[in-house]
Amino acid sequence: MKQIILFSLFFLLCMSIQSYAQQENEWLPESTEWHYPVPPKVEPGKQGSAPSDAIVLFDGTDLSKWKSENGGDVEWSIIDGTLQVEPGKGGIITKEFFGDCQLHIEFRSPDPEAYDGQNRGNSGIMLQSRYEVQVLDGDNNETYVNGMVGSIYKQSAPAVNAYTKNGEWQVYDIYWKAPRFGTNDQFESPAMITVVLNGILVQNNFVLKGHTPYVGLPKYEPHGRLPLFLQDHGTKVAYRNIWIRNL
Repeated sequence: MKQIILFSLFFLLCMSIQSYAQQENEWLPESTEWHYPVPPKVEPGKQGSAPSDAIVLFDGTDLSKWKSENGGDVEWSIIDGTLQVEPGKGGIITKEFFGDCQLHIEFRSPDPEAYDGQNRGNSGIMLQSRYEVQVLDGDNNETYVNGMVGSIYKQSAPAVNAYTKNGEWQVYDIYWKAPRFGTNDQFESPAMITVVLNGILVQNNFVLKGHTPYVGLPKYEPHGRLPLFLQDHGTKVAYRNIWIRNL
């Protein structure tokens, strides 16, 4: 009886191996190849210029895609092809609303004068008007690390300080996945962000805990697509070459 059972098990094992081998032999290389849909062709920009499918938000001359956070015309200055914060005039927001996106933006801190910490070259890039990537002079400028350049404000310090020198142009490439809200504004999933500063990864798929307030703890409140917001924090930070891609 024992021999019959062992023989039966051996027979079943052999049949399973043979069946698996036949299944493997039935696969063809093209069985795992995708041909549709074909990704659209996009022409890359050269030296940081916008790719062909990007929305150019500032090209050095035109502010038609922006308005003041107060609702009127932008009161910042265009100087030699750059967009300069005018302290006290308020921030600016895009007229168009965005969700998931890729954002390219370049900034330059003003001369530091006698200012230090959060008073030196401070501005902010607010994804969907409420999630801030910090803009700050990072050249020998001591401050709290979750508020330095490259940080997600008050939530995540950058992996490294990739800022070069005061007075030089700094380049941000930001990849943003917006939070999700479902039926009846029910929270479904948090926002996620990757930030590259001057070609160096400083935030790697960081999951946000909510908005980025100056005081208090972050939290999520339901919202849809919202404008990009650039902050007036009292210093003459300059911006240039701003473009965005919807994802």
